[in-house]
Amino acid sequence: MIVIHSEVPVKPDSRTAAIELLEDIADRSRAESGVVDYRVTSDLEDPNTLRIIEQYEDEDAAESHESSDHVAEFQTAMEPHLAADAELSIYEVTSTRTAPGP
Repeated sequence: MIVIHSEVPVKPDSRTAAIELLEDIADRSRAESGVVDYRVTSDLEDPNTLRIIEQYEDEDAAESHESSDHVAEFQTAMEPHLAADAELSIYEVTSTRTAPGP
């Protein structure tokens, strides 16, 4: 499994528009083959930092997503709303387990 975590700093006056774009890309991405999950969250400590947590079955699914037309359209539309460059971390997961939590 491939997991991608993105930290997306947005301009305060663009937050609502950025969230709408992120909601759209999440809906479209979840419909793709090989996408396990695709979630958008807001940081509780900094509401102008949005996060994307993506899970893919494998590298091919992640690459297919990244090269899709709707991702290119999203990146272009999102650019004016960014306060700084987004930071992405990519993880290759070899095993998972469920742990108790709150």
